[in-house]
Amino acid sequence: MTSPFAANRTTAWRLCHFDYLLPTERIAQRPAPVRDRSRLLVSLPGKRHDAVFRQLPDWLQPGDLLVMNDTRVIPARLLGHKPSGGRIEILLLQPLASAGEWEAMATGSKRIHPGLQIDIAPGLRVTFLERSSNGFRVLLHSQEEALEKALQRHGQLPLPPYITASDPQQDPERYQTIYARHPGAIAAPTAGLHFTPSLLARLKILGIQSTTVTLHVGPGTFQPVREEALHRHVMHRERAILSPHSARLINQTHARQGRVIAVGTTSLRVLESAALPSGRVRPWRGETGLFILPGYRFRVVDGLITNFHLPRSTLLMLVAALIGKRRMDRDYAHAINRGYRFYSYGDAMLLWPGKHRS
Repeated sequence: MTSPFAANRTTAWRLCHFDYLLPTERIAQRPAPVRDRSRLLVSLPGKRHDAVFRQLPDWLQPGDLLVMNDTRVIPARLLGHKPSGGRIEILLLQPLASAGEWEAMATGSKRIHPGLQIDIAPGLRVTFLERSSNGFRVLLHSQEEALEKALQRHGQLPLPPYITASDPQQDPERYQTIYARHPGAIAAPTAGLHFTPSLLARLKILGIQSTTVTLHVGPGTFQPVREEALHRHVMHRERAILSPHSARLINQTHARQGRVIAVGTTSLRVLESAALPSGRVRPWRGETGLFILPGYRFRVVDGLITNFHLPRSTLLMLVAALIGKRRMDRDYAHAINRGYRFYSYGDAMLLWPGKHRS
């Protein structure tokens, strides 16, 4: 089997290669008033076009297939106080096998010890059991109602730290895609935030299909890359599912020469994690730690819809792998100069690599 990473071994990519300067005012603090009124930068080999997201059908064709991540963000941010009175913030990462146990991160970790109990609200308590590789193993206990209902009542959506002007009334709905179904993420697959029911209906009428995968976005979204030599970086593993139905649609699309467009880097990573050497995909369920750098040979994806990503992030590296770093640098410079809005609540890109899958 030929490894898609073969080319990476010949290029000494470093973290500094994926840095850029972004004016603070380009970081979107609020979403577009209407989802599909956000802007869309269409990137083609040798040229780019400024558009609006609701014009997406103009850049697709009958027989194309959009693959979306249907994860749903959970209210994983819990606020409480230590017995000493100090404020503590707990971020739930994923449930563990034992009932009520979660993997979690917490502020003030140097002062947290096993056995520490934090009251989040009357009847909802978090007990720290032990340290783990990603933070802590904790036990959640709810006395007055089911744990899921207690989290919905007392937890908060964990918005990215660069969104400093959160809106408690708007964010719980606006920071979810309209097709979010399966709870488990601690961050939204933000490329999907631009879709509306009317846009999806129009795409269907035009013969452009859609299907879903699931990847529960984990803490890698928030954690910076710390290794300057990128071949040493290890991705946080995330739970993912590609159903038999979606796998069949993807394979049928390629068989009839249609294009598979991933909606978001999370969808792309699921597809490439489930890829066979032939370029077909298999139904798959598991954890993916796929880290994509320039030189990666894509097997499934023909195009990508994505937002603009943070400097020095693995998502930026993935974009460079898809369209080439020089073209990515030019696209980002164009977006900054033209006033595009960046990051989770910002505008989108439609990327066409201009090369065949391997």
